[in-house]
Amino acid sequence: MHDYFDIYHQQENAHSFCFRSGKTVYEEMLCNGGYISCGWNAAGYPLNLLEKCSTRLDKNRFAEPFAFNIELDGQSVDFGLEFVDFTTEKDEKGIKSVLTLKSSIKPVLIKVHTLLDGTAMFSRYLEIENLSDTPMNLNRLTLLGGGMEILEKNNYTDSHSPDELYSIGYFGNDGWGREGGFTWRKLLPEVTSIDTRFNRDRFRHPMLFIRNNLTGRMWFIQTGWSGGCRFTIDLNAQPDRNSARLAFKAEIVSHNPMLILKSHENFVSPEVHIGHIFGGVDEAVNEMFAHIRKSVLTMPEADASAALVNCGMGAEHNMTVETSKAYIRQFAQMGGEIFTVDAGWVCPPGKEGDWSSYNGINYPDPERYPDGISVISDYAHECGLKFGLWVDIESAGRFCKLHETHPEWFSVNPFGEASPKYLDLSIPEVAEWAESELARIITEYKLDLLRVDHNVDYTEYFGMRNNECVSIRHINAVYRMYENLKKRFPNVIFENCAGGGGRTDLGMMKHFNHSWVSDCQCAPYSIQITNGITMVLPPERVDRLFAGMGCHSFGSFDLQMRNCMLGHISLNVISPADAEINSEQMEFVRHSINIYKKFIRPFLAEAKIFHHTPDMKKESFSALEIAAPDSSKGAITVYALAGTNGSINIRAKGIDQSKTYKVTLDNDGSCFEISGRELKQNGITVEFPSAMMSELILYEVKQ
Repeated sequence: MHDYFDIYHQQENAHSFCFRSGKTVYEEMLCNGGYISCGWNAAGYPLNLLEKCSTRLDKNRFAEPFAFNIELDGQSVDFGLEFVDFTTEKDEKGIKSVLTLKSSIKPVLIKVHTLLDGTAMFSRYLEIENLSDTPMNLNRLTLLGGGMEILEKNNYTDSHSPDELYSIGYFGNDGWGREGGFTWRKLLPEVTSIDTRFNRDRFRHPMLFIRNNLTGRMWFIQTGWSGGCRFTIDLNAQPDRNSARLAFKAEIVSHNPMLILKSHENFVSPEVHIGHIFGGVDEAVNEMFAHIRKSVLTMPEADASAALVNCGMGAEHNMTVETSKAYIRQFAQMGGEIFTVDAGWVCPPGKEGDWSSYNGINYPDPERYPDGISVISDYAHECGLKFGLWVDIESAGRFCKLHETHPEWFSVNPFGEASPKYLDLSIPEVAEWAESELARIITEYKLDLLRVDHNVDYTEYFGMRNNECVSIRHINAVYRMYENLKKRFPNVIFENCAGGGGRTDLGMMKHFNHSWVSDCQCAPYSIQITNGITMVLPPERVDRLFAGMGCHSFGSFDLQMRNCMLGHISLNVISPADAEINSEQMEFVRHSINIYKKFIRPFLAEAKIFHHTPDMKKESFSALEIAAPDSSKGAITVYALAGTNGSINIRAKGIDQSKTYKVTLDNDGSCFEISGRELKQNGITVEFPSAMMSELILYEVKQ
């Protein structure tokens, strides 16, 4: 249950705010003109539980204790803040507060929005309103920051050096095809910064775990933003000091000014989501997903519970009408439910591999589809499959007429050079064109699914126009576009992609059913990607591909399939269109899809998830588990990684030790009964004769 939430506002000597959600407690205070972070408690206690012995942090022990940082026209407005108002609004799902502050330094109002929902994680965003008649440059924006804790020397011994006190967990690789590479590393007693999309590539999801290795406290953070994000962690500690001080910042970064706040303009910032518990990765991730499902991915139109099995073909195939129909028949036989035509549908025959040059045309090539693409969609519907289409609406290739008709629509970098393809949606006319084009495509081609791609270099996110960086205005225009379209077409499934996993953040995901999280499908990286991304997005939102895109070249057939089965399955073909289908392969695919539909999918959208091997670089195998919230059933996928064979012992985590379970090992179909206590305490031994093989373990309470 996640049903306790409250905000405790005190007004004695200063305004203080105690945010309580579940057993997570976080406090802030307006103190002498500064709005500061006062610390955390993960056991449910307000920090002034003992009125004369408060455990609130001493602001003077931190250089920047402020709960946010805003800089306007080169001036910090972290100081000189005056209280205006504080309101709360409560319903059955949670409580939202708005603290309004006025700056005495610059003519602005700052509103601090906080949402609590009973989970161990809450949301925060800011509003900045320019009250003046002149514009202001926004040059710095920290959504949430300040002190986290002070670890006194009497709480740890001299045997622990400062670099042993804390660890940070994040995705260590920011490059294409390496999404989800979760790693733990020591937090050095220095200032550590982790960037994504600005100064680093765009394939690092903006998340961070901070673990106190001595006390068991853990913070977990996500920034819901598709542009530049930065986490800064400051561990101020030395062996000869009596305390270690921990502070952090969740920042939005870009070229400056990141925004020119117009006269009387009201700017709403991206959201940051942060939680705090005593516990490990499993506890943190499941609290995070409870929050995300309840309070972030909330549009009724974006319900992902259906998790329909997607199938598709694109430029890696011969995309003729005859081949498309053959593959539709194959997918129907496999158990697919949606057929999606990927990149290449606007290209002339033989030019599929150059699909990016044709972006922006957005009409089916008449030579490829002489009778229109409805021939494909109608045939898919006849075979019992829905129909989807791929679009990269923010790009226009060299053959697109927009280069001639609207050269001013393209993004311009800080050196004044126009992008060869990236459209600038900070221009209202461009955003209007993009939204109307997508609406036309959905309507004219009768789409059941719209697959949105985004293939640009991350440096192009930060073009300049009218002396401001366009990143914020462009991304907000993208968000508005998909929110409008999702409301207009509530029955259309929206699938997110960005050259793979270049835009999986919660800000983007708000308006999508699920996300294509990587273009890399080659084991063992594909397993690492599934493992990592299901630590930041609920599994029903995470698309994983079976066959195609190199998947078929690495690992056993069963490993490739099972890497998809605890998330949102997408299928590619197992046989060329003019070849006989291998009946052994087809039988296994149909068997696996049947398990997915009948056993896994019914509880997937509310499943708890357990990462037996979160940091795969330290393991010889990988194991991922999902379980129904009531522990009535669950599934575990186990993989022997490269160079590994032999026995692996797996102890189930999502079970009730008081129950008896029926367990099925899918490799040989063997079934047996076992007590929940035995299943959790001693586990099951799985044998692997070679590397790159897998096992699927299914368990359910004996009736």
